[in-house]
Order: sequence, then structure tokens, then C-alpha cells
Amino acid sequence: MDTFMAIRQIIQEGNAFLRKKSREVTVFDQRLHTLLDDMKETMDGANGVGLAAVQVGVLRQVIVVDVGEDLIELINPKIIETSEETASEAEGCLSFPGQYGMVERPLKVKVEAQDRDGNLFTVEGEGLKARAFCHEIDHLGGVLFVDLVTEMIDADDAD
Repeated sequence: MDTFMAIRQIIQEGNAFLRKKSREVTVFDQRLHTLLDDMKETMDGANGVGLAAVQVGVLRQVIVVDVGEDLIELINPKIIETSEETASEAEGCLSFPGQYGMVERPLKVKVEAQDRDGNLFTVEGEGLKARAFCHEIDHLGGVLFVDLVTEMIDADDAD
């Protein structure tokens, strides 16, 4: 069976949908697999490192992250451990194109989640991966990076 992936529209700043809380995934089926595949393609097409389902109009606790290593799919993710050390770095969001700000995040996190088949696992992230996990998990609760920004910065200075 051929799989057809589609790029979905990313909801942009100002849309109240981004503030909604996502619901837990309880059915692990082909619809979920299609959503995950579409989210990966959408994220890649937008040159992002993470994407939450709410950003493509689906109120489910689903995120994808790829910081240049391998794609990580997290269903019903929860941060179960964080480092005490934090770093403030420039952060952006596919729902806020061209906007960047300094956000303080833990340097390391451990996340418990389910895979696309419902199996429980844990994954650790450090640096950009930890930042991406935190950013996308925030989306699931309706929290946006602009809520956490300590200072907005010019796009030219974000690189």
C-alpha cells in the first residue's frame, strides 16, 4: 500500500486555536500514523525542528521533533525530569514566522511518551533537542514561546 503524505497548513499567530489544550491520544490507528507522517512532511517543508499537532489544527497530544539526528515521534509526552542548569537562547516557532526571542529552557530533559503504536518509552534530550521537546510540549497545553520570551530579537541576530 502506497502512503500518501501531505503538507498541512500551519496555523499562524493570532489564531485562538493555538491557545487550546490538546487531548490525550487513546486510539493508535492509521489516522494517527497519517497525522504523524503529514506532520513530518509539514515540518520538513517549513524547515522546522519540531511541530505539534495543534499547529496543524488537530487537538491531540502529538509532536514530532527532528534536530538533524533522527525523527522522534512523541504521543502523550510528559517531561519527567529536567536539569537544574538552564540556557537562554534564541527560539522561533513555525506559527510565528520571522519572530525570535530569548527563552530560558533546561539544558537537559527526560520525556516519557508513547510511540505510534502505543508503546511507552523514554527519551532524553540535551541542548537543541531539549529545547525542542519543551517548546512542542508547551504547545500541547496552549503555551506559546512568545509567552516565555524575555527579550524579542531581530531575525538577523537569531542565527
